[in-house]
Parts: sequence; C-alpha cells; structure tokens
Amino acid sequence: MSKKYKVLKVSKVVSSIDGVVGPSMSEKEAAEFAKVNAELVEVAEADKAGVAAAAKEADVILLGSVPITRALMEMAPKCIAVMCQSVGYDPIDVKAATELNILVVNLPSFEWCIEEVSNHAMTLLLGCAKHVKILDMLVRQGQWAEAKKAQKPMGSIYGQTLGIVGAGAIGRMTARKAQAFGLKVIGFDPYVEKWLAKENGIKLVTLPEVLKESDYVSLHPDLNETSFHMMGEKEFKQMKPTAFLINTSRGKVVNEPDLIKALQEKRIAGAGLDVFETEPLDKNNPLTKMDNVTMLSHSASYSDYAFSIAPVLIAKEVGRVLSGKLPKNYVNKTITPRVKLVKED
Repeated sequence: MSKKYKVLKVSKVVSSIDGVVGPSMSEKEAAEFAKVNAELVEVAEADKAGVAAAAKEADVILLGSVPITRALMEMAPKCIAVMCQSVGYDPIDVKAATELNILVVNLPSFEWCIEEVSNHAMTLLLGCAKHVKILDMLVRQGQWAEAKKAQKPMGSIYGQTLGIVGAGAIGRMTARKAQAFGLKVIGFDPYVEKWLAKENGIKLVTLPEVLKESDYVSLHPDLNETSFHMMGEKEFKQMKPTAFLINTSRGKVVNEPDLIKALQEKRIAGAGLDVFETEPLDKNNPLTKMDNVTMLSHSASYSDYAFSIAPVLIAKEVGRVLSGKLPKNYVNKTITPRVKLVKED
C-alpha cells in the first residue's frame, strides 16, 4: 500500500466533540486527496495537545481560520509545504517558513480570484466615478431632484488615468480591463519586469508620479513589511483632490486614520474599499458615515464558481507536492525544500 499522508488544518472551531474531524469536502476535492492517499485533519485551535499531535504527523499544513505561525511549523518536522487558498499569504509567517525550508504556496489562479478581484476593483472604480452610492440612496428616498444635483461634480472615465499600485497578476488584469473603458494606465511596482508591465498596457513610474497623475489609484500589493501603511498622510497629500482610492488588496496597506482624515478634509474625492485595517468593520467607524465612500465586506474574490473551484485547486497543489513535484506557485523561491521535488514540464 502507498504511503499515507496527513494534511493539517487548524481552525478556530470545528464541529466535532473531541476537536478532530475529517472535514467535509466536495467529491472533486476528495478525489484529489485520494489520488495521493492523503487525509485532511482539522483541529480546533483551543485543542493544544491535538494541534501538537497532528502537527507532528503533518506532511502539509493548509491555512484554516487561524494564522500559520512559527510555533506551529516548528512542531511539524515532516512538513514540506504550508498552503493558503488565496493570492494573499500574509497570515503565514513566511520568514519562519523560509528559515525552516518549508514551501509557502499560494493560489494566484485565473480560475480562482484574479478575474474576480479585478472585476471587483473595476466595480468600485465605476461606482465611485458615477456616484452610484449617493445617487441610489437619494432615488430610493424619492429625492429625484436632489439626485440630479448630486451628480456634480462628476469627472469622465474615458481619457482619465488609473494608477495601479502593485502590478502583479490582479493589478495587470485590472489594467487590461480599465483600458477597455478608455483609461490610461500607469503603475508602480519595484518588483515587476518592465516588459511585463508594458505588455499589459502599464507605464511604470514612481509612486509619487502615480499619486500625482492618477484620477483613480487602485491598490494591489501583497501585504508585507514594505507595503504595510504604504498609503498614509504623505501619500494622500500627493493625490489629486478629485481622485479616488480603490483598495481590494489588504486593509493594512492603508493607514486608515490617515485615510479618514484625508476624506474629512477633502484632500481626495472618495474611496471604494473592500478591505479594512480591522475586520469585521466597526459600525461606528467614521468611514461608515461618509457618502463618498463605498464599502464592501472583503468579498472581492467571491463568486459561486470561484469558491467552488478554489478548494479543488489547492487540493491539486497538495497532490502535486505529495507526489514529488514542485507546486505551480510558491513564494519563497530561494529555499531548498525538505524533500526533493521536481519541476513539471
């Protein structure tokens, strides 16, 4: 019989009495695990002994509803990879994983969230540009004349400039979609190759140039030490007073008190936000009282299809690693994996 593998997921709460369950999976997801004789074990965070015992046997750790910490990875001597079912991997201690030679695998898949998040960014941009929130509210209240007045000032979309901050897969897809609306696209990303940005219609410039020239600034960076609070008071002062901020990346990329101040003082025209520094968003947060701010519930990656396919895609990555192959994408490229993995053609 082939070797039996263990895949661990630590969650805040699981549905069993003793804290360890074989979680329910779709048939497609279960089929991917069955191909490599892998068992998914979910353990409640509060069950410290259960977590330690499961970690000791884990070949792969999947991100559940709690972060993957150094402490957890140090309890897992057999662990080859830690994986998250998202593009963002900030709940994983990448530095610790790298030092332990554990692969950090994320899921930048067109099937999963690149299409959905870029659609979401464009939805927020268009909503801000056309004052959808305030006009919808006034029409619902029967204030037709007031809605007509509230249209002004309203800039164009065609011929204006979108600034992409973070020209990764989602940023590049957003840029391509924006060009269909006649937007000129510039961008800032110190890591992306110039040819790749150019191929997607993005002219790379400095961050101050993006902020100064853009009518819409859309944020798409990973959350890390460099991007944490990269948008603060200094950056908002560099934006046009008629410009809008769009954020579908991570809330902590923006210094939220500075954003609130910039909006209150009308340094920028408004914002479309899917993410916040603290989630769920407090109902008393000043942002909730602003008519020029459109807010959604960290739902950019969602569609019925995307959320059905994502677990299957990450299960395929589990199977790939446990069958001796490198994953399609991993973050810490410099490490030597704990076991030999070959690159697929």
